[in-house]
Amino acid sequence: MIDEYNALIDNKTWELVPRPSGINIIRSMWIFAHKDNSDGSFARHKARLVGDGKTQHVGVDCGEMFSLLVKPATIRNVLSLALSKAWPIHQLDVKNVFLHGYLKETVYMRQPLGFRDPKHPHHVCLLKKSLYGLKQSPQAWYTQFTDYVFTIGFTDSRSDNSLFIYYRGSSLAYILLYVDVIILTASSDALRQSIMTMLISEFAMKDLAFLSYFLGIVVTRHAGGLFLSQKKYAAEIIERAGMSSCKSTSTPVDTKPKLSAAAGVPYEDPTSYRSLAGALQYLTFTRPDITYAVQQVCLFMHDPRVEHMNALKRIIRYIQGPLDYGLHLYPSSTSTLVSYTDADWGGCPDTRRSTSGYCTFLDSNLVSWSTKRQSTLSRSSAEAEYRRVANVLSESCWLGNLLLELHCLIQKATLVYCDNISVIYLFANPVQHQRTKHIEMDIHFVREKVVRGQVRVCHVPSRYQIADIFTKGLPSVLFKDFRDGLSVRRPPAMTAGVC
Repeated sequence: MIDEYNALIDNKTWELVPRPSGINIIRSMWIFAHKDNSDGSFARHKARLVGDGKTQHVGVDCGEMFSLLVKPATIRNVLSLALSKAWPIHQLDVKNVFLHGYLKETVYMRQPLGFRDPKHPHHVCLLKKSLYGLKQSPQAWYTQFTDYVFTIGFTDSRSDNSLFIYYRGSSLAYILLYVDVIILTASSDALRQSIMTMLISEFAMKDLAFLSYFLGIVVTRHAGGLFLSQKKYAAEIIERAGMSSCKSTSTPVDTKPKLSAAAGVPYEDPTSYRSLAGALQYLTFTRPDITYAVQQVCLFMHDPRVEHMNALKRIIRYIQGPLDYGLHLYPSSTSTLVSYTDADWGGCPDTRRSTSGYCTFLDSNLVSWSTKRQSTLSRSSAEAEYRRVANVLSESCWLGNLLLELHCLIQKATLVYCDNISVIYLFANPVQHQRTKHIEMDIHFVREKVVRGQVRVCHVPSRYQIADIFTKGLPSVLFKDFRDGLSVRRPPAMTAGVC
């Protein structure tokens, strides 16, 4: 607590002033926690002084609020590019990250408990800089960071505002910002070291050397590439559910019809259900094989039933088996985007809406995937499929723009594979059919890309439609085959250093 308080004083976070009348005064609170190492062992105790943002009033002591976080697909793309170019990947941790931003609003806070000024016990803190717990702290930190990196030659990406790019001749560097975690990779060690020196001179940062552990994800460098794993996080979910000794299952969801919202009796502890479902969502960062199963249980968080909880427990039993599985990234040419898309027509028993899913590869590396229930009802399987093609093409366009900003030009046409021949005919045939008038915009969007040669919509047999893993429950043999196709496998037997 003393170290935290002294750091705030040294940072000139506030100044003591007489308490004004008729002004909102927010509370100050101490939060205690402990830090763990990447292997789960205890690292140190931590005390944090926070402001009670719940007592702030919009328009009085806080204004516009947002927290920009780098997109998972952006992280995977940058790691894939750095790996393919054999660039070093470095990690920095910002100390007391929210204390760096300056406040534009006038915010008063009570003096910290246990550290009241004996000469002015009734004074309050007039905050000059942001503090943990304030509603505007994430925005203040982001603004402070971006203003500085712009002065040293970086520009922010239009595709992802938490990605910053440095480009001067043959010199190229990327910065990924996720709150207090910074991932830096550059085309040369000299450029990387120069950027790190400037960042550390401006902000209080801790150099964590080569990237090995960030956001609960362990990054292992091996002879063939990178391995991303959330084994520790998965074990914590299993322990939280009280299923450490459960038997494993071969798939995360069965092949039966989808669950209904009104199935069975209400579950007795909906809070626990929502907590576990939310935790599983983050596990999909490196485990796309459970994306569909997690999406299904998340549909019922508003009113979970016993059958829904049984489905959630099946997911936990599945991750108990291949607990150490993770996502592999390999060096590649980074010249082609390939997408697979599929839709389970009318699969929802309550709304009869279709469940659609896709996955996109940058050459051999899986960089983006999704499972989602469509927002409108489709009148045919072809309609459900080409709505999905239009959506995956939107994602591919975003990825193409992102890679262009990263100075990685995709020169070949984007390949989109689907297993519905009618869809391919509709995109290739310029004749408007009466049955497609209500979805004309989606058809025009894809057909324009096809005519320009930017996209090729191709047929793939259902047996090789890897996107099936994102739309329905599959037999064990087929599921394992598709899981391997997503590069979700066990960790490498031999490792050589870290990246």
